[in-house]
Amino acid sequence: MFKFLEKFQEKDQFQFNAKDRLSQVCNAPNHSSGIYLVYAEEVSIKNLIYIGISGREGQNGEIIHRQDGIGGRIIKGKQFKEARRRSWPQKMEEDGIEKLHVHWYITHGKYDQRIPREIERKLLLVLQAYRGSLPIWNKQV
Repeated sequence: MFKFLEKFQEKDQFQFNAKDRLSQVCNAPNHSSGIYLVYAEEVSIKNLIYIGISGREGQNGEIIHRQDGIGGRIIKGKQFKEARRRSWPQKMEEDGIEKLHVHWYITHGKYDQRIPREIERKLLLVLQAYRGSLPIWNKQV
């Protein structure tokens, strides 16, 4: 369903277990902007629980990169009112999730220059139409 993401030249993935240190398993770079998809247990559309981004569009249409890039956004960014390094293990326990698969794509960097928000919005709308709901960890489109 999201095969178009594979066209981005800089991409990778990592797994996260609740007992892991997110800063040790996250292999997303500390530069550039992009999008990341979080799957619970296994990689499938039905297990996609969150779509997030790093980087935003400025008023002049230019990208504004987060100082520590997509890697910093994943590790230090807040979700569920806390830094993900703390909130993800707690939420995983609450939701009965043993393992997360995180796939990340650099959409605005050395090779590609697409604003992450437009891609995130497209993915969320497609997913909402397909499944009838947003991923459980996303609050809005």
